[in-house]
Amino acid sequence: MGTYVVTGSASGMGRQATEKLRAAGHGVIGIDIKDAEVTADLSTTVGRRAAAEAALAACGGVLDGAVLAAGLGPIPGRQRPIAQVNYFGVIELLMALRPALARAEGAKVVVIASNSTTTTPLVPRRAIRALLAGDVDKALRAARVFGKNSAAIIYAASKIAVSRWVRRHAVTGEWAGAGIRLNALAPGAIMTPLLAEQLADPKEAKAVKAFPVPVGGYGDAGQLADWMLFMLSDAADFMCGSVVFVDGGSDAYFRADSWPVAVPARSLPRYLVRFFGYGRSKP
Repeated sequence: MGTYVVTGSASGMGRQATEKLRAAGHGVIGIDIKDAEVTADLSTTVGRRAAAEAALAACGGVLDGAVLAAGLGPIPGRQRPIAQVNYFGVIELLMALRPALARAEGAKVVVIASNSTTTTPLVPRRAIRALLAGDVDKALRAARVFGKNSAAIIYAASKIAVSRWVRRHAVTGEWAGAGIRLNALAPGAIMTPLLAEQLADPKEAKAVKAFPVPVGGYGDAGQLADWMLFMLSDAADFMCGSVVFVDGGSDAYFRADSWPVAVPARSLPRYLVRFFGYGRSKP
């Protein structure tokens, strides 16, 4: 049996993942702002550092995997904590935990992304780039021009940035080369306390209910946790840098012909350009 870190373990999908991992006989170090083995505020640098140190102490320096499920929804007035928790609360914790993950044999990591990455229009590229560069203030300024919609914009930007971080790092020597499989799960509207909070606001509820979900209704947090357990299992050994959408068909509804997209020839290494017959590359 393994030892896993789960952030956001006190509610929603994180709680479901925690319960299912424990039911399977695994040890779980839960991290949340309350009601967890490690209580910490992931919206602050101090809180993130304390969470990582406590988790490393609790696991004895070896981790079999992690689920980064802590997150804040697009509720107006929370723009800064949204960016801090959804992006920095993932990457800073993962970077601190990486050595412990590398000491295990075949560690797996699941980052909770969102289908807002592909279904939210007009997200400024500069906001995404700012987060990836570690500049939260610049990201917030880029979103501020959207006024009352800036919370939704910074939410989507945080999820796009963390998904790209996963894709960029998953294939590197530090992660794949160290035997760590890093992937993301992109849910749609899942019935969690976060969604319930949105539905409690009449304006937010109107937007949520108008959003196309081809299969109808809302997703079940327990079913999403089953996906997480699969992505933590040996069956996911060959899974690396994937972003898996489990959203009732919303992403496909908007982007049926937008994905897959072939890599441009100019992005390929020269030997692959020659292999695929795209022409003679210049010396």
